[in-house]
Amino acid sequence: MSRVDSKGRIVLPKEVRERLDITPGTEVEVHEENGKAVVKPEVDPDDILERMERLVAETSAGENESPPARDAPDPVAEKHRDAVRRGAGRDDDA
Repeated sequence: MSRVDSKGRIVLPKEVRERLDITPGTEVEVHEENGKAVVKPEVDPDDILERMERLVAETSAGENESPPARDAPDPVAEKHRDAVRRGAGRDDDA
């Protein structure tokens, strides 16, 4: 049986990770369903990227403000995107 640590983290049993093909870096969705916590692996990196972009847009500057211009993508976001694609078996630059 898994336990929740002081930061709310749990370790999924190896058998479950293997059965669901959850590897290090796999994005997962966690939600409540009928009083139970459900962990669902994300399978499409494009869906993950779209959700990330939507969340950034929702939390960015207000309607009348424009975000600062950037010459290059944020390196942290680039690393995260690349890790998501590697976890999904996609190494392309799509």
